[in-house]
Amino acid sequence: MLQGTAGADGVAVYLELGVKRVFACALDWPGWCRSGRTEDQALEALAAYAPRYAAIAAEGGLRLPPPRFEIVERLAGSATTDFGAPDCIATRDRAPQTEADGDRMSTLVSAAWTVLDRVHSGSPSALRKGPRGGGRDRDAIAQHVFTAEAAYARKLGISQPEPRFQNRAAIERLRLAILAALGARTPDAPANGWPVRYAARRIAWHTLDHAWEMEDRGGANRS
Repeated sequence: MLQGTAGADGVAVYLELGVKRVFACALDWPGWCRSGRTEDQALEALAAYAPRYAAIAAEGGLRLPPPRFEIVERLAGSATTDFGAPDCIATRDRAPQTEADGDRMSTLVSAAWTVLDRVHSGSPSALRKGPRGGGRDRDAIAQHVFTAEAAYARKLGISQPEPRFQNRAAIERLRLAILAALGARTPDAPANGWPVRYAARRIAWHTLDHAWEMEDRGGANRS
């Protein structure tokens, strides 16, 4: 099994500080990103999700290190942060990446997609509603993820139609294009676009956030 990136002092984490919400995100582990009302709560949530994210790492042939966090940067958040999505580009996101870096980012994003597909296929079509009767059902969540991925792809300079969740060929075309872009060795982004490191984290976070939502609301086996 491959050993994932981890410093001697722990997992490199940056904090994104909004007014109402704080995100704690592992720089080298796309998708391992959780939030709370305070820095401590965000870090506690990140640690609590380590076992769930370890399954994603294992899907990609990687071993997740223990959740000993090293805060390497604090960033001012935005309205998007407070709305509930990580929105900040870390300083290291703009550094060139090696071929191994690109392969690793692509592997972990692909693992997140694999888990989403598995959870979707194992979940009931009607999911348990929230305390106020809200929440999308299974297929609506899947379509929301694919709609978002088509938008995220444009941030990488990829223009493809939004795939329908039933159209596996279209989904695979979009995913392959995204993975090719994530493997690039330069952080350069198209105008108004995203560096590949941030794109990998945002795509994997969104995928896993909804995969775990389906698990929690549908009773599917944990990934």
